[in-house]
Amino acid sequence: MLFTTTTQYIALVVALIAGWLFGLASHPGGKKWKQRYADERNGHTETRKALEARVAELERDNARLASAAPVSHAPIAPGAASRAEPAFRDDGHRPL
Repeated sequence: MLFTTTTQYIALVVALIAGWLFGLASHPGGKKWKQRYADERNGHTETRKALEARVAELERDNARLASAAPVSHAPIAPGAASRAEPAFRDDGHRPL
């Protein structure tokens, strides 16, 4: 075993307590991290509110469009399709 005597265990406990006290003494208190966490939480809340407002706006638009009359297309004049010429002919000449 690594520790076999009572003196070694006492030295281990003293070293652990000294390290814990040194860590507490050198710690800045966490003010910086608390502030960063609060800023991140507030930013997340603002983003969530903006997204919820956008979703509500899109749902209103969707409901409005669902209840709107369908768009009617103007009919194509008969023979208009037959008068159309392709962009390129098989002989390689462009129409003028």
